[in-house]
Amino acid sequence: MHSKTYLEYRLISKKGEGTFSEVLKAQSTVTGRYVAIKCMKSHFDNSEQVNNLREIQALRRLSPHANIIKLIEVIYDEPTGRLALVFELMDLNMYEWIKNRKSHLPENKIKNYVFQLLKAIEHTHTNGIFHRDIKPENVLISNDVLKLADLGSCRSINSKQPYTEYISTRWYRPPECLLTDGYYGPKMDLWGVGCVLFEVIALFPLFPGKNEMDQIKKIHNILGTPSQERLQQFQKLATHMEIKFQTREGTGIDPLIPHASESCRDLIKKLLIYEEEPRFTATQALNHPFFRELKDDTSAISHSPSIPDSDFAAGDKDSKINKKLFPTINKPVKNTSFSKITLAMDKSISKNLPHLKQASPYAKKTVHKPYY
Repeated sequence: MHSKTYLEYRLISKKGEGTFSEVLKAQSTVTGRYVAIKCMKSHFDNSEQVNNLREIQALRRLSPHANIIKLIEVIYDEPTGRLALVFELMDLNMYEWIKNRKSHLPENKIKNYVFQLLKAIEHTHTNGIFHRDIKPENVLISNDVLKLADLGSCRSINSKQPYTEYISTRWYRPPECLLTDGYYGPKMDLWGVGCVLFEVIALFPLFPGKNEMDQIKKIHNILGTPSQERLQQFQKLATHMEIKFQTREGTGIDPLIPHASESCRDLIKKLLIYEEEPRFTATQALNHPFFRELKDDTSAISHSPSIPDSDFAAGDKDSKINKKLFPTINKPVKNTSFSKITLAMDKSISKNLPHLKQASPYAKKTVHKPYY
C-alpha cells in the first residue's frame, strides 16, 4: 500500500474489544465516511507477514460480494509493527438486534436476513473457504442489508485435517467439533446458521452450554443422542474423551418455537442434523421452501479471482490480482495517522470515550453473555 492512499481518521468511540483486537469507530477526515477500525494487538515484523494473514487473504478471494463485509484499507506501521484493518461500518449485529426484545420479530424480516447470510456462506464455500465462527455477533446488518464479518478464524476447505479443536464460539459449535480431535468441515457453518436462525426466531439461544460436556448434553436434550454406530465413528476420531452417552430421545425443535412457520422449523431441523453428511449445504438451504417467495438470484453471485489453496499463502503471481480488489501493502510506509490509533490502544481509549458493553463483531473471541 502506498503512502498516498492512506487516509486520516478521526476517532469517535470504542466499539468493542476482543482477545486479539480492539475496534474503534472513526471518520475519515478526507471523505467524511464512517468506518470501523480493527486494531490488532499482535505486532507484525514486516509487510509480508501482514499480507499472509488468513483474514486478509480470505477477503482478497471473496471480495467483492454484497453480503461479505468490505475491507477498505490496510494500515501497517513497520517501525512499531502495528496493524489496523479499516472496514465499512454497519449499524449493528444480530445479537444487538434481538437482545432485550420482548416481542418476536417478523418472520419475513428474519427470512430476508438469513437468505443473505446463506448467500454469503455459499459464496465462501464455493471459493474454497469456510468461516468457522458463525454466530450472531459476526452477522452485521444495516437497514435491509446483511453482511458476514470476522473471517479471522476461516480455513481453506482443501487444507488438511485435523483442525483446531476449540474453534468457533461454544454455543454454535457442532457435534463433530465437540466430539473429535478436529475432524470437521464446512458444514459446521451451516450448523451455526441453524443456531442463529433459531435464536432470532426464539429470542434465546438454543444450546447455551456452560462447558464442553454441558454443550453436548444440551444438544442431546433437544436433538437426542445419535446411533451407537455414529458414536463409534466419532470415537475413532477422538482421543481426548471417551464417547459414552445415555440414550436420550430429545424434545425436538418444534415445542420451543411454536409461533414459527412449519417451513421455518423444517429448515432449522435440516441445518441442525446431528450427522455432518446429511446436513444441508448452503445451496440446499437457499432452495428450501422457506425462501420460496424470495427472488432466487444466487446464480448471480460474483466470484472473485482465486488465490492459492495453501492456507491463503500470498504469492508474487497474485499481487496484480489482489490490487484490483482493495489496497495491498507493497512497500512499508510509515503512516502519520496511525499514531492516533496506536495512542488509542496504548492509553486505553475506553477511559475517554463512550464505552459499549457489547463486544464488537469485528473482534475475535468476543464474550457472549446470555440475554434472556
